[in-house]
Amino acid sequence: MANKINIGGVETFSTVDFPGKLAAVIFMQGCPWRCPFCHNTELQAIDYQTEFVWEKFLDFLDTRKGMLDAVVFSGGEPLAQNALPEAIKEVKSLGFQIGLHTGGYRPEILSEVLPLVDWVGFDIKTSFDEKKYNELTGSKHYKKVLESFDLLLKSGKAFECRTTCDPRCLDIEDIYNIANMLHKSGVKEYYLQKYRPIPTDKQTTEADCEKFFVNEELQKYLHETFPVFDNRQ
Repeated sequence: MANKINIGGVETFSTVDFPGKLAAVIFMQGCPWRCPFCHNTELQAIDYQTEFVWEKFLDFLDTRKGMLDAVVFSGGEPLAQNALPEAIKEVKSLGFQIGLHTGGYRPEILSEVLPLVDWVGFDIKTSFDEKKYNELTGSKHYKKVLESFDLLLKSGKAFECRTTCDPRCLDIEDIYNIANMLHKSGVKEYYLQKYRPIPTDKQTTEADCEKFFVNEELQKYLHETFPVFDNRQ
C-alpha cells in the first residue's frame, strides 16, 4: 500500500483537470519551488498533518467505477514524493485512467511514472533560460526541467504545456520565447493561463493580467503556431 503518501486534499469531481474526462483530483503535499503566483502554498510542506486516509480514498474510488473516468495527481508537485509510482499503480489497478500535473522537478521519478500515466499537464514557468527559471522557482532545477521535458516528448504520451501569465514575472517576449522553444520541440498543444492575484498582491491590476490575452499579434502567432492553442481565463 502507498501508505506513506502525503495528501493535502481531494476534489472528488472535476471536468477541467483531465481534458475530456470526469476525474477526481488528488492534491499531493510537497513542492521545492516558490513560484510567486502559487495559490497552493499550503501544499509546499510535505509532512503536515491532515485527516486524509489513503485506504479510504481507494474505497471511495471503488464506489465511483463507471462514474469517474480518471484520477489526476496534482499538487504541490507530485514528483516530490517517492511513493507516487506505487500510489498510481494502486489507482490504476481499479481501472481508472491517470493524469499528472507537474513542473518536471524530478526526472528520475517522472521516468518511473510515465509508463503508468495516460495524460500529462506540463507547466512551463517562464522562458527557457536557466537564470530566469531558477529565479522564478527559487531553485536550481532548470536542467532537471529540461530532462523531464525531454522524457515527456519521447514518451509518446498525450500531454499539454501551459504557462501561468503572471505579469510581475513574465512579459510578452517571454511567451514568444516559450512558444518558439515548444514549437521547435514538436509540442502541439499549448495554453496560456490567466494569473489570479494572490492575496498579498495588491499592486497587479486587471489590465496587467489581461495584457497577454488582448495582444492581437501574440494571440495570432500562438494560434498559427500550435494546432491546439487556447486561453484559460
